[in-house]
Amino acid sequence: MVKSKDVTMMLYVALAIIGFFGMFFLLPDTFSVTAKLMMSIIIFGIVLWALEPIPIGLTALILLLLMVLFKVAEPSVIFSGFASPATFLIVGGMMLAAAVNETTLIKRMTYEVLRRWGGSSKGLLGSIIIIQQIQAFFIPATAVRSALMLPVSSMIIETIDAKPGSNLRKMIMLGVAYGGNISGTAVMTAAIGNILTVELLNRFAGMNITYFEWFYYTFPLWLILIPSIWYMLLKLFPLAEEQQHYPLIRKEMEARLKEIGPMNKQEARCLLILFVIVGLWLTEPLHGMHPSITALIGVVLMTLPKIGVAAWESIVKINYNTILLLSITLSLGYSFVDSGATQTISHYLRVNWFVELLQNPLLAIIVVIFIAQIFHKLISNVGTAVVTLVPIMISVATNAGVDPMIIGFTTGLTCLFGFILVVETMPNVIAHSTGMLTQNDYLKPGFYATVITIVATVLVASTWWRWIGLF
Repeated sequence: MVKSKDVTMMLYVALAIIGFFGMFFLLPDTFSVTAKLMMSIIIFGIVLWALEPIPIGLTALILLLLMVLFKVAEPSVIFSGFASPATFLIVGGMMLAAAVNETTLIKRMTYEVLRRWGGSSKGLLGSIIIIQQIQAFFIPATAVRSALMLPVSSMIIETIDAKPGSNLRKMIMLGVAYGGNISGTAVMTAAIGNILTVELLNRFAGMNITYFEWFYYTFPLWLILIPSIWYMLLKLFPLAEEQQHYPLIRKEMEARLKEIGPMNKQEARCLLILFVIVGLWLTEPLHGMHPSITALIGVVLMTLPKIGVAAWESIVKINYNTILLLSITLSLGYSFVDSGATQTISHYLRVNWFVELLQNPLLAIIVVIFIAQIFHKLISNVGTAVVTLVPIMISVATNAGVDPMIIGFTTGLTCLFGFILVVETMPNVIAHSTGMLTQNDYLKPGFYATVITIVATVLVASTWWRWIGLF
């Protein structure tokens, strides 16, 4: 007897196949056969990544094989994603995160923040959001940071007895999701979309953004989003007076801190190594080392006997789904350009009114923000949205005689923010997977959060980016 789960899986795969052939036969003849095939492969991948009938890493491998079999680009281009520094940056970052997790440093930081500020609804929500912002400096993926918050948030919900469907429970879980979404804003290594954007700008526009420059450009936006998202969630999920104070949280955190004891030498070494790594990332303009090299230096320091904090065997046990996803997503982007699909699409966008809009830098930023928001809603996977839209916008900007740097940078940054649909970002998916939130719970706060990010980005662009000469 065929299980309903198997039927659903087959239906989703069939939908992906229909999407493949539909895209191939519906595209106009202005697209070459190679470009049509490339677009069809992307649509096939988008459907599988959005519905996830099979693991994301397996989907990535299938896409790689399809690109090779249909010869959409030279093999050297198709496999180049695996040789990208961005891939090694993610590998190094994941190994660093694994090493840090071998210590009690993350737990100590989390418990200490919650002990100090988790005794009230305002402080609790702020703590959940802030903890993920701190983690962003040394844990490279939004999904990992949000996943680390799940046991903590579940413990909090149990401790304060937040009822199913209550505003309190929704506020906490959306704090996990939205805190994770904005945590990658100012730290280049904190989100795969950031790393992909930097790599694509370097490859197709010849422009390099360092770790320090990314932080320099985006930290005002980050500082606006943190309190804005916090305030928005507090207002949308009001609590009765008796639900706003949690003395048990402080007692629970004190007990947990007592259990792990005072900071030990392993934690101290770990903290010192993290400071060295972040310091090297921030000073990239001085020494010129790519962030991936710094990450690998950190891995060596974390695992060297007598110096490090973790055994080599423990930190090589990383999630290869993420590595395959990043590497093959990069290959998709490179092959997308090589197939000619990017040039054809940008040709369609080379209409007078659109080109004229791009001539005004601030107006161009506003247009790009709205395009990226809509595009991200249609293409749920952040990586796929970045590697398809950023090259298109770089090509359009170049053809329009506009600096592709600000256009490509704004496109990639905007793709980071997804609040309305569960499938838009991994933090949303992770929070939703607990069963404590429904898709409907994301709609209203997601709409307001999207408006906040659009307004905040335009505000920062019209002030800070103009002042520092970014455009």
